[in-house]
Amino acid sequence: MKQLSTVLNGVLLIAVIILFVLHFKSTGTDNNATAADGQSAGGEFFPVAYINTDSLLLHYSFAKEVNEQLMSKEEASRADFNEKARVFQQDAVEFQRKVQNNGFLSMERAQKEQQRLAKAEQDLAQLNQTLTNELMREQEKLNRQLRDTLINYLEEYNKQKPYKVILSNTLGDNVLYGAAGVDITNEIVEVLNARHAASKK
Repeated sequence: MKQLSTVLNGVLLIAVIILFVLHFKSTGTDNNATAADGQSAGGEFFPVAYINTDSLLLHYSFAKEVNEQLMSKEEASRADFNEKARVFQQDAVEFQRKVQNNGFLSMERAQKEQQRLAKAEQDLAQLNQTLTNELMREQEKLNRQLRDTLINYLEEYNKQKPYKVILSNTLGDNVLYGAAGVDITNEIVEVLNARHAASKK
């Protein structure tokens, strides 16, 4: 029984080795065929490419417009919040001054003013949270638009140059080395800018 098990294991091992050899042989053939079909600017085919995301965001006109929109909204929100915070601060200082100078006619009036200020402070904190959440939602929405624009174009782009993988590289985090022709950022930015300009006409 033990001998039969050893023989079966040997046969299975040989079968796995044969499958491995056949698999890698066919993969090599596919790669050679693909390499003959697709070429990069340098004349060699690269099944993997990357886009420098920082550079894309810096030079893609739609990304710049989206960033400008977001900054304008944030500035408007901050200005509104800062004005309300300034009014609250003045009211709080005035309340302290009245308490110190016995400016309230009764303890009840002082307590009511204190409650009003506590409510105003709560409202201010709530407003700050609401504005922060709105800005985060807006940023997520704009990031989705940017991502969708890029993904949609890359699907078209990849019909002409069939890369197996297109990576996103931010601050050199994901790609430690890239041969010439693997960074397709400038090519993508150029086409995306042209398409964006055409969409605005």
